[in-house]
Amino acid sequence: MKIQWGLRMAAAEREVWTGTELRRLLAEKAGLELSSASVCALSAKEPSQVKMTTLAALCTALECTPNDLIEVDTTPVERPIAPPRPVADLPQAASARGRSMPPL
Repeated sequence: MKIQWGLRMAAAEREVWTGTELRRLLAEKAGLELSSASVCALSAKEPSQVKMTTLAALCTALECTPNDLIEVDTTPVERPIAPPRPVADLPQAASARGRSMPPL
């Protein structure tokens, strides 16, 4: 599975070119105050996680849907078939008669 973050493209399609513009839109349209560093981080690289409230605010500010921001490739990953594991050898009896402990 592969996930692509498309915030920069979605913003550019709506003529939002800077983090400052996006930050202003988030505050005005969605009521979300993010730091400049947070907006820069969201724009510059693919985040490992995004709060649902932040995703909703981005969609409100940019007038888009989550599908415009996140592209998920759900193609199954092919894995090589693992060879069967060998069966572990059973422990052999301690004596020639097959007893592991002396008789009582």
